[in-house]
Amino acid sequence: MAAETSTPLNLLGYSRSQLTELLAQWGEPRFRATQLVKWMHQRGVTDFDAMTDVSRKLRERLSRETEVALPEIALEKASGDGTVKWVLRLADGNAIETVFIPESGRGTLCISSQVGCALDCTFCSTAQQGFNRNLTAAEIIGQVWLAMQRLPAPEGRPRAVSNVVLMGMGEPLANYDAVVAACQLMTDDNAYGLSRRRVTLSTSGLVPALDRLSEDTDVALAVSLHAPNDALRDRLVPINRKYPIARLMESCRRYVEATGAHSGVTFEYVLLAGVNDRPEHANQLAGVLRGIPGKINLIPFNPFPGAPFDRPAEADIERFERQLQKAGYVTTVRRTRGDDIDAACGQLVGQVEDRTNRGMRMIRLHAELPERPRRAS
Repeated sequence: MAAETSTPLNLLGYSRSQLTELLAQWGEPRFRATQLVKWMHQRGVTDFDAMTDVSRKLRERLSRETEVALPEIALEKASGDGTVKWVLRLADGNAIETVFIPESGRGTLCISSQVGCALDCTFCSTAQQGFNRNLTAAEIIGQVWLAMQRLPAPEGRPRAVSNVVLMGMGEPLANYDAVVAACQLMTDDNAYGLSRRRVTLSTSGLVPALDRLSEDTDVALAVSLHAPNDALRDRLVPINRKYPIARLMESCRRYVEATGAHSGVTFEYVLLAGVNDRPEHANQLAGVLRGIPGKINLIPFNPFPGAPFDRPAEADIERFERQLQKAGYVTTVRRTRGDDIDAACGQLVGQVEDRTNRGMRMIRLHAELPERPRRAS
């Protein structure tokens, strides 16, 4: 029997298998884990005393040794286009941001996996501001819990959030265990019941973790590529020096084969004026991705203070898109959402303290939805 501790276990981030293991140590049957998952995630109940089909003895022990603790909403802002931004305060005083983006027929929630980011991508202001720590599974799934509870269901749909993307602050695969536990809850029919194709994990390319991912979950995959050759990607996405493009593409192929992901991989590509937006770059990109099922999501750069890059001209964006479409790729261009509340790509503002303790920093993250694909002419 586990001894009582002064710090309660936060059960919010426990997957059903993890809860089953914990309760088995307490001599409880397996079905108790399912009951708890339903109460916390389907019904949004955080008070153990209200979980009426759980035995009184178990409820008393849960109240003594565990809790269901959520991030605190420090700020909530709604845009004229329906986008909603939350600044969430964590127990240690750090803050993260979460964005909901409504669209006809679906609603996408963009969530964070870390406070800051350590990968140092040169075009991303989140990376420029430093890294504090990984989020716990409870802090990750807590973003989903809060959005599900606060957003009214639109007419004709059971809930506002139909899709979740791990595209906010941080590199999800650098926080592997917590992210996988959260993904398992999102796709658990007894929790949020999201289809695996409606939960998307975005990575810059941590190949060993990506190769492991298919053993633990089969959510949709997005890869932040941003360059079509190693020389350029080494500059823009430094992790490429350790896991170059060819190795990353092989890992993507293995993931698609292992998970049977018929829709393939979404390749994200930030367009930087005069850097990676030339016709030769589009041709190289088409060659690099050949044979990998998926689509390309072009993201025109949104400048931030001190950024060394500029947004390409609209004509250059359209030319790049047309080239890829003519090469046979489904290609989309992200459109700005929530810019009136600083919630567009690269414009979200949060406050985090980096690990060098240099004070509170301004953090920005990607939070947009792609346009519907336009057919090549």
